Amino acid sequence: MTKGRLEAFSDGVIAILITIMVLELKVPHGADWPTLWELKDKFLSYALSFVFLGIYWNNHHHLLQAVRHVDGRVLWANLHLLFWLSLVSFATGWMGENHFATRPVMLYGVILLLCGVAYYILAQVLVAVNGEDSHLARAIGKDIKGIISVVLYLIAVVLAFWLPVGSAVLYGAVAVMWLIPDRRIERGLKSPP
Repeated sequence: MTKGRLEAFSDGVIAILITIMVLELKVPHGADWPTLWELKDKFLSYALSFVFLGIYWNNHHHLLQAVRHVDGRVLWANLHLLFWLSLVSFATGWMGENHFATRPVMLYGVILLLCGVAYYILAQVLVAVNGEDSHLARAIGKDIKGIISVVLYLIAVVLAFWLPVGSAVLYGAVAVMWLIPDRRIERGLKSPP
């Protein structure tokens, strides 16, 4: 399989996940603002998850643009990432439906944590396939943002016992951190690897 097919398949899965999430936003039965306001938790959980899926889609694209080769290990690592990403829509719905209650917020954080771990594994497998001297290996480096993300997810999952909204704020902080594009991979794509 070529990396183009792998990227196209992953793009399709992520697009379906976003579509499934938006379908969970049901039209309210009423035409006044208070009726619409009742959907705020569902919309906030959807918006947060949309941003996360967008970040994964964007970074996945950059990962694959920075490598020349994929193999069976990459395919399985990619499926592992897609598995955890596919659970985001479930946790999003549960969290929004239950107004950011403790257990749904905790589960959401655990799934985000496992998405992060799966992404890390995919990146490491891509480095192994393409070499320690590859552009991707140099660009990833020590992956400080990835480590900070995992630590914040762990803190947020524990914090959900006492302050679920605080956990959601930490999830949002991780998203904001990743919204700032990492130019290391893009810079290397402009010059021949």
